[in-house]
Amino acid sequence: MKLLNGKKAIITGGTSGIGKEIAKLFAKNGASVVIFGTNEERALSAVKELESQKTEEPQEFLYKLVDVSKTNDVDVAINDILSKWSNIDILINNAGITRDNLLMKMKEEDWDQVISVNLKSVYNTCKTLVRPMMKQRSGKIINIASVIGLIGNAGQVNYAASKAGIIGFVKALAKELAARGICVNCIAPGYINTPMTETLPDSVKDSIIASIPMKKIGDPEDIANAALFLAGPFSNYITGQVLSVDGGMVM
Repeated sequence: MKLLNGKKAIITGGTSGIGKEIAKLFAKNGASVVIFGTNEERALSAVKELESQKTEEPQEFLYKLVDVSKTNDVDVAINDILSKWSNIDILINNAGITRDNLLMKMKEEDWDQVISVNLKSVYNTCKTLVRPMMKQRSGKIINIASVIGLIGNAGQVNYAASKAGIIGFVKALAKELAARGICVNCIAPGYINTPMTETLPDSVKDSIIASIPMKKIGDPEDIANAALFLAGPFSNYITGQVLSVDGGMVM
């Protein structure tokens, strides 16, 4: 059973890591996918991988080079997609960066950039897509937050603030859109094997694993599976929720 046959999805930060795994799983389940990214080489490579996941259903895979922190750029890109496809069924806000430092050493530009890429991008994409989704009276919006937005972490006040902001955004927007048949949820990953975490020293990784009840770091596929559940028909009565996928870190 292909859970997303005929559905059309936008995935930000879809050229690598969690976003790419979500895109691949959605493609396997019959969806057409547009990935947003800033690296054309990675975007082309990701689209080729999506083509290899194509099912027997009619599907299309595209990419847009978009700085999701720029409101006008996002608006232009999404409206261009809508002119081709007429509707978007699923939005995955996955784009994110880190610029870690203790607050007393943190540069203003590092604060601004993390808030812009991680949080303002969610405003940008949702603001543009809300009206079309309301007109079609359906849609799934899934924002990728983090357990750090729930519990905080020293040296990551900017990242924690951006991810906590996403959680608050989701709960408020879910209330605005529920009566129009649009579900808005977020996933809070724990520590996942991605390019963002693979640079951590082994001693840090060992400490992280010791703090996880399941005693292992997760994989991008774990987040993709959660996204598929929230994007598909089995979650049609779920909105405004935070799904932690973290091996039991936050209970």
